[in-house]
Amino acid sequence: MNTKVHSTFLFAAFLAFFLSPCTSNAAGLENIVAPGATVNKVQTGFIFTEGPAADSDGNIYFSDVRASRIYLWSCKDTSISVYRENTGHANGLMFNQKGHLAVCEMGGRRVTLDNMMGEITVLADSYKGKKLNSPNDLWIDPMGGIYFSDPRYGAKMDDVEKGSMQVYYISPDHKKIARVTNDLVKPNGLIGSIDGKSLYIADAGDNKTWLYKILPDGSLSEKSLFCKQGSDGMSLDERSNVYVTGSSSISIYNNKGKRIEEIMFPERPANMTFAGKERKTLFVTARTSIYTIEMAVRGAPTPLDQAK
Repeated sequence: MNTKVHSTFLFAAFLAFFLSPCTSNAAGLENIVAPGATVNKVQTGFIFTEGPAADSDGNIYFSDVRASRIYLWSCKDTSISVYRENTGHANGLMFNQKGHLAVCEMGGRRVTLDNMMGEITVLADSYKGKKLNSPNDLWIDPMGGIYFSDPRYGAKMDDVEKGSMQVYYISPDHKKIARVTNDLVKPNGLIGSIDGKSLYIADAGDNKTWLYKILPDGSLSEKSLFCKQGSDGMSLDERSNVYVTGSSSISIYNNKGKRIEEIMFPERPANMTFAGKERKTLFVTARTSIYTIEMAVRGAPTPLDQAK
């Protein structure tokens, strides 16, 4: 091969690698993304998509925060329909062990539980007599307790009653709420380990993700730095890899905090979860659109899986 042809070949290979929809920092050695998979735009035209949560069949409920709607995406035919209107600007969503949908209402400044039959129960709207800021994201532990982040975004801060933005815990019986962090800047995404013994919290205000040990009463201890990247939403796969969002990508870290994969998107991802019967489709909310990409791994077990 002459020098000119060889150089042209190398340049073409360089472009193919760095401009592909899915790129990996580990050259695909971790086998996270399915071979040959590319990012697929499912639908656009939303305002700000967030909070995807899988039901027992692998369908996804997700929120359009600014439109104050929750949508339902069918994994069977990929159709999208409105599930609820006037959601209090719902953001983070997650199904509990009973199949009820826990909702972080940013506008309503509360965490609620939807029994999927029209009944909404308020789980938390204040702490020690002061209104919550704007509940954003949540994770439900194996006992049914709920961790949620409570930051505040946007210019309106005059009605903020609490002096900081932290993470809280609602007891499994939904009767008590406790603040479990004290030194975060602006926590956002959070996700628990498969065994329920650890909690990852992304501090978007400090651009770091922290790892905590969960104690029997739901409190947190042994805070340690997991990675130097904050995140909006978070997810976890069956191998305990942690998924965090960036400005134009989803980064995947192993449980030691090493980045092993990066998936690029045309819009800024906000959140993601695993969809489908086999839970091997990564469903991504990204500003005005939603996307999917097929994975070689399944999502970590959910509270619905644990209840079976």
